[in-house]
Amino acid sequence: MNRAHRSRDAEAAVKRVQDAGFENITADLIYGYPLLTDTKWKHNLQQIFEMAIPHVSAYSMTVEPQTALASFIKKKLYAPMNEAQSAEQFLELVHQMQSHGYEQYEISNYCTPGNYSRHNSNYWKGVKYLGIGPSAHSFNGISRQWNVANNSKYTQALANNTIPAEQEELSEKDRLNEYIMTSLRTVWGMDLHKIDSISKGASEELAKGAEEFFDKGWISQKDNIITLTETGKLYADKIASDLFF
Repeated sequence: MNRAHRSRDAEAAVKRVQDAGFENITADLIYGYPLLTDTKWKHNLQQIFEMAIPHVSAYSMTVEPQTALASFIKKKLYAPMNEAQSAEQFLELVHQMQSHGYEQYEISNYCTPGNYSRHNSNYWKGVKYLGIGPSAHSFNGISRQWNVANNSKYTQALANNTIPAEQEELSEKDRLNEYIMTSLRTVWGMDLHKIDSISKGASEELAKGAEEFFDKGWISQKDNIITLTETGKLYADKIASDLFF
């Protein structure tokens, strides 16, 4: 994959931090690309379990424009991504994680009991957060701001008692759509009361758009919470985008 490190380097890094006494660590995995056979994918997962890593983020390979990989695929030097392969490896991931005691608390995130990522969970739940330092982002529920990326400009601005940041005010529609997108991906689901707190009566309109997904068995509802089914997780992006206001 043209990475700067090899598999043995990644494994050595995990063992070094564990030897230093760190137990609460996370590993990232990528699946769904042609070079990754199902056998290799199962081997990667087995390594995670053998090293007892308590938190795992696993993402399907995507090809970003204007990257080396995109160029290689266009020139037919690499095979294109295979959606069917990605779906099969995702299902294998879910099965293996569940059988080894990991909870899939967000579509791409898995943990042993209680080891949720506090950082990412706050994003998905829409919790307010403050970012300090160059490039850091902050969110207060109705607006988002991001600090200048340049280290020198950042420190100079602080010396002049100014905050070197740009700000974006989120419209009611923005806040609704962001909540739909993030909440549906989690085990906690989308709260219809929360939808109505952002925009009064919006849950009624959303319910109409959700009918087809109930019929397909992609989503389910308990009380006021809507969550994705196992099959629905394969179509999470489509479901969210179709429910957008």
